[in-house]
Amino acid sequence: MPDRAPQPVDRQLPTDEARDLISLVRDIAQREIAPKAAAEEDAGRFPRDVFGLLSGSGLLGLPYDSEYGGGDQPYEVYLQVLEELAAARLTVGLGVSVHSLSCHALANYGTKEQRAEHLPAMLGGGLLGAYCLSEPSSGSDAASLRTKAVRDGDEWVITGTKAWITHGGVADFYTVLARTGGEGPRGISAFLVPGDAAGLSAAAPEKKMGMKGSPTAQVHFDGVRVGDDRRIGEEGQGFAIALSALDSGRLGIAACAIGVAQAALDEAVAYANGRQQFGRPISDFQGLRFMLADMATQIEAGRALYLAAARLRDAERPFSKQAAMAKLLCTDAAMKVTTDAVQVLGGYGYTADFPAERYMREAKVLQIVEGTNQIQRMVIARHLAGPDSR
Repeated sequence: MPDRAPQPVDRQLPTDEARDLISLVRDIAQREIAPKAAAEEDAGRFPRDVFGLLSGSGLLGLPYDSEYGGGDQPYEVYLQVLEELAAARLTVGLGVSVHSLSCHALANYGTKEQRAEHLPAMLGGGLLGAYCLSEPSSGSDAASLRTKAVRDGDEWVITGTKAWITHGGVADFYTVLARTGGEGPRGISAFLVPGDAAGLSAAAPEKKMGMKGSPTAQVHFDGVRVGDDRRIGEEGQGFAIALSALDSGRLGIAACAIGVAQAALDEAVAYANGRQQFGRPISDFQGLRFMLADMATQIEAGRALYLAAARLRDAERPFSKQAAMAKLLCTDAAMKVTTDAVQVLGGYGYTADFPAERYMREAKVLQIVEGTNQIQRMVIARHLAGPDSR
């Protein structure tokens, strides 16, 4: 039988530097991430050593300014790095996306002094970040958050609880959105809080369907004090900063979704080529071939959409609608593709001996995080038809 094993994605990259970067990422993924992914996810083990390796390799600050330790890479390239990492292990790909999200506020709204003091360590100094917006009573309705920051001289005292925080309890710094004024979005400000601040603690990680190696936990702020020099942007600007970060973060989730979907397709193709029934590979049967073709088409469509949105961002053009579309389409595609991959493998797909069932469990969360797909539809409709008239 001819060798029809899946080949690496043939990427359209803008520079030789970007091509070298993807080669580096693939090498790290194949040597350091993928071989341990199944065992470590099953054990619920967080791969902090991998994030240290990625930081040392310059991969945690790719879309940010090299003046502060970033990689000066366009989003078009950064997202394809995320896709490669997520295909090897979603805990790593999503973790890099969350870290990048947690750096966004300081990198884009901090003063020059704040950036010079904090960004080099955040982007390339081995630190890992977390992003604190959601709360137990405010998820999709983020503007109703209750965590408070009260000024006390030159300091702010933060009190409240954040929920569903990726890297909660293991992060070195937290970008925190807290209420400094009245109700609604204009009363929210952003702060950079050290992970070892007095009064900051994390609950036990949530017991999740998938991504068991990625800690997701409530983070408690019990009178945490930070100086005014750790307030990012103007007072009351926090919600606008959060929305800006989420537009970019949604593209990260879209790229991660396509990475998981690609891994599932590769697994399905390899199995179908190797599994013999009725004297020939099951990949010879038209019903299954059509299923694989549909899976591949959904992946290519999703990849094209997230890259189109990334290129708008790189050109400094509005991309909020396209980011929501990409997050919606790519994560729905990942759920469909991973479900179909389990079907291709049949009974084996339902066992932990093969990774298809893990991909399926992991894909589900991508339809929920950083704005559920129902919220994405609301964002898209708002761009098309204007605000809801109620």
